[in-house]
Amino acid sequence: MAFLSTETVLAEVPVKKSRSGICHDTTSNYYSKTKNYESYPTLVACINSGGRLPKGNTKVTAKEQVAQATQEAKQEGRNFNYVYNRDDWNHWLDTDGDCQNLRAELLIEQSLIQPTFTKPNKCTVKTGQWYDPFSNETYLSASQLQIDHIVPLKWAHEHGGATWTLDQKEQFANDTGNLLIVYGPLNGSKSAQGPDSWLPPYHPFRCDYIKSFDDNVQKYLLVYTAKEHRVISRMLAKCGH
Repeated sequence: MAFLSTETVLAEVPVKKSRSGICHDTTSNYYSKTKNYESYPTLVACINSGGRLPKGNTKVTAKEQVAQATQEAKQEGRNFNYVYNRDDWNHWLDTDGDCQNLRAELLIEQSLIQPTFTKPNKCTVKTGQWYDPFSNETYLSASQLQIDHIVPLKWAHEHGGATWTLDQKEQFANDTGNLLIVYGPLNGSKSAQGPDSWLPPYHPFRCDYIKSFDDNVQKYLLVYTAKEHRVISRMLAKCGH
């Protein structure tokens, strides 16, 4: 994959987030004076990352984008803010109403042996045999495992997903192309980190993991920070992508 030509591209004239966390676009009096910064394509993306506008800023486009997201939230009967709320990302759906949610269906589908269940209704998986690519180990108890979002929900929120509708967030949260069955403690250690700060301990899987992460970032038009862009593009190049 030609990463530098096909991945989500930063704006030609980026919004700059200073070391103090202030987002400056070209209308800011401090734009040209800000030398140490992270780049973002829009003010909203900069704010989503934890930045803030300069005092007294009345940038119309930022207000318009926030107003649009607020209106969408009102139409869906929810409040809008930039704070991450995992409940907004509805996941582990039971779309066919058979009592087996997405987690259970993935465990059943990917078990290397016939799985067993906690109750006769077969709603919750108890045992099976699953390979974890993070650790290169095999596990027999479903309670040891978690379903990992390769691109974490919180990471997605902070890199462009904050203004998605609830339907878009639900689609992302249940996309099996962004899910892996892994050993629970390793998923916990990853938390909401990207490949620039966390990689699976099993080294032979790392290139596949980075490629999958980047594929999902591009699929959902999420935006790397300038630093993440540099680090992950180098990783992909070393992996031959």
